[in-house]
Amino acid sequence: MTKSLAMLSKRGTDFLGCQYAIMGGAMSWVSEHNLVAAMGNAGAFGVIACGAMPPEMLAKEIDETRKLSSKPFGVNLIIMHPKLDELVKVCADKKVSHVVLAGGIPKNTTIQAIKDYGAKVICFAPSAIIGRKLVRLGADALVIEGSEAGGHIGPVSTSVLAQEILPQIKDVPVFVAGGIGRGEAIAGYLEMGAAGVQLGTRFVCATESIAHDKFKQLFIRSQARDATVSVQVDPDFPVIPVRAIANKATDAFMKYQVEVIGKFRSGVLDKKEAQLEIEHFWAGALRKAVMEGDVEHGSVMAGQSVGMVERVEPLQAIIDELVAQANSFLSMKQSA
Repeated sequence: MTKSLAMLSKRGTDFLGCQYAIMGGAMSWVSEHNLVAAMGNAGAFGVIACGAMPPEMLAKEIDETRKLSSKPFGVNLIIMHPKLDELVKVCADKKVSHVVLAGGIPKNTTIQAIKDYGAKVICFAPSAIIGRKLVRLGADALVIEGSEAGGHIGPVSTSVLAQEILPQIKDVPVFVAGGIGRGEAIAGYLEMGAAGVQLGTRFVCATESIAHDKFKQLFIRSQARDATVSVQVDPDFPVIPVRAIANKATDAFMKYQVEVIGKFRSGVLDKKEAQLEIEHFWAGALRKAVMEGDVEHGSVMAGQSVGMVERVEPLQAIIDELVAQANSFLSMKQSA
């Protein structure tokens, strides 16, 4: 007998405290209080993208989210943030129920500090081995994100990660992310054993998203093949690949790498400074595109599911469509 969507996603909805086990990906400049609150009000689970925010800005974002919604939501923290401990304290002071730690393997002390104040910790696992390590460190749930996703990505596809990790890690909920744009895929991963899913690209063109209209219109015009991966020019300066819609910024990033590495070779910058300058390129380029609408010279980060984004519409309509597709898929299987 085919299980219903509610039954398949019960572990995820119980963990998140929402109606649908659909998490919002933490997209810098996009996943702020308007979109996060709208996700909660639509029955999903929004996540504030803290990114490079200072502690006082994060505190304000949390407060603004609660003005718009009484539903639970999470906060995504980058573990390389120089004020990570202060950001954790903000989450504790504001009683944020779920904290997502991104950007690598967090310290045990960071995980424990979050758990000590009563929140759930969610971590990203790029492999089963690292996933098991994170669970031992105290992670309450995992996200496995494939290379089809937008923004900073790993090298392995979502389908392969799901096949590798879902059968092996059963003791905590595992959410699948990367390239998911329709409800049929959500149902499929739930049937494979996922507790839920995480989507980002699909929500950029929500009415409630503050992304610039030019940013949204480029999403609507783009196809999966337009979301390409950035190129690393020097193996001595490894960069985490970034998936974005190809534009002039794509070429500019390669030129920028050459320029910064040249400064290192000439002694103007040490290696750490040069590495940081390269990594910081995307932060400024992303803001230029999302907030200012410069989609030629800014970074239009998008996953390969961008081809499934067809219009600007309310967040509730997007969630309703995904849920209807998932239910229809499961019903067809049951009647077959």
